[in-house]
Amino acid sequence: MIYALLKTVHVLSIIVWIGGMVFAHFCLRPAVAQLEAPVRLKLMHDVLGRFFKAVLTASLLTLGTGVWMLGRVAKQVVQSGGSFEMPLAWTVMAVVGTLMVAIFMHIRFALFKRLGRAVAASDWAAGGAALAQIRTWVSVNLALGVLVVVVALTRWTA
Repeated sequence: MIYALLKTVHVLSIIVWIGGMVFAHFCLRPAVAQLEAPVRLKLMHDVLGRFFKAVLTASLLTLGTGVWMLGRVAKQVVQSGGSFEMPLAWTVMAVVGTLMVAIFMHIRFALFKRLGRAVAASDWAAGGAALAQIRTWVSVNLALGVLVVVVALTRWTA
């Protein structure tokens, strides 16, 4: 029961994270591209601030539930006298997921702060540069997230 609940939280957190990146990259960004820099950057700062709060929660829930589920399976295998060897798909998901969290932390705590400082100072050129870097790293994380989903659904094996 607890495993199913944590797996549900895990998957829902991934849906929030990847879905939000798709929305921001393919819907929001093109829609605001027509706005003047001050309006666009202030809007994006406000929207991303809200989104990054959700992603912080989602990424930590994803990481925590993933570690717990791996530990639970490993413990059960060892307790039953077996030797736990993590499947390749799980290894890929764990490594890529951890990398995604690290990238998000860089986006949230370095690049987003840079955007915030630029918006506060009305430095629209610096804000545009920070937003471009955020967009690049969100694109990387989106590609990695899609990879993880493909790995999970195809269940790669060694």
